[in-house]
Amino acid sequence: MGMTIVEKILAAHCQREKVEPGDLVIADLDLILANDVTAPLAIKEFEKAGAEKVFDASRIAFIPDHFTPNKDIKSAEQCKIVRDFARRFKLDNYFEVGEMGIEHALLPEKGLVLPGDAIIGADSHTCTYGALGAFSTGVGSTDLAAAMITGKAWFKIPPTLLFNLKGRFKKWVTAKDLILYLIGKIGVDGALYKAMQFGGPAVHDISVEGRLTICNMAIEAGGKAGIIEPDEKTIKYVEQRKQRNYTVFKADQDAAYEQELEIQLDDIEPQVAYPHLPENTRNVQEASDVTIDQVVIGSCTNGRIEDLRLAAEVMKGNAVADYVRCIVFPATQQIYLQAIQEGLVDIFINAGAVFSTPTCGPCLGGHMGILAEGERAVATTNRNFVGRMGHPKSEVYLASPAVAAASAITGKISHPEEVVR
Repeated sequence: MGMTIVEKILAAHCQREKVEPGDLVIADLDLILANDVTAPLAIKEFEKAGAEKVFDASRIAFIPDHFTPNKDIKSAEQCKIVRDFARRFKLDNYFEVGEMGIEHALLPEKGLVLPGDAIIGADSHTCTYGALGAFSTGVGSTDLAAAMITGKAWFKIPPTLLFNLKGRFKKWVTAKDLILYLIGKIGVDGALYKAMQFGGPAVHDISVEGRLTICNMAIEAGGKAGIIEPDEKTIKYVEQRKQRNYTVFKADQDAAYEQELEIQLDDIEPQVAYPHLPENTRNVQEASDVTIDQVVIGSCTNGRIEDLRLAAEVMKGNAVADYVRCIVFPATQQIYLQAIQEGLVDIFINAGAVFSTPTCGPCLGGHMGILAEGERAVATTNRNFVGRMGHPKSEVYLASPAVAAASAITGKISHPEEVVR
């Protein structure tokens, strides 16, 4: 019996010819990362262990993105811990405000995550990098500290669920709608400690940006990782950015999957995930009676240029509804600049939206978009747990950039067709 792509990557990184689901392995790592929330905890454990050096200063990435630009003294102190450590050990990949971005958009953009890599990050959405054919997963800060010292991490080989994608998206249906649809089908624990592999003929029609969105939310189904085998789109993307060599892995023809599910893209409508779980999905047409107070467009899920273009297409020539706050934030400085050059920022500001510097702030209720008691938001982010974006009695509805933009204009959850004729 052959191996899946995840099994092949992990086998190569622990110098074994073959691994199977359930095997315990210690794997070499190509990159480890942390942010201003999780790095200080890892640094504390690193120092507690008495370590005097990191395993490789070129393979550690620290990105202060959650509470930056610093929202208060506490967040400033957190970032100072990260900055001082990066300076002390001369980390190659420390990105300060002004050049930083949301980590899961910035690292692919910088060519730091590549096909065939084994990557861990002290952030659950590290699974994003599977879109480029890497095995990437989130870990706790203690595991990250050990990895900073040794360059290794232990794993239990996960079984793989294969999602065979067929057909084509309808107008206004996006990769975000696909992953919300799938989570709605299998539930938030449907892929618990399993790899979610997305394949089939339709996957090749999905852009790299869309694939990053899909793999980003594998964790919302409980997945250990999300992954897509590299194709010509992947190679074109990474060749323009790569900072080192890489190896492309693909599953064997006779690889064993725990389950194979066939998904017809033509069956999917624009989705909305109701509070307080990403699995509470409905077609947008079923949500038209939900009035809103805020719209957030951006994040590591949907803050890329493709997402901003889609939102701008819906908002162009329209105005944000009275008493609705619309916040748009690009995922990186490069995307910010591109949005300016393409005139997207003009569209958002003329419509009455706020255009923000890159930050994770609104997504986790950190800053720049906190909800008050009883308020509702439509967000292109990845989670809508109780209190995720502010008050415990507020509500977050997850959607695509197109649905979010349309909702900002009408003041209620809306299909883009309602505002774009």
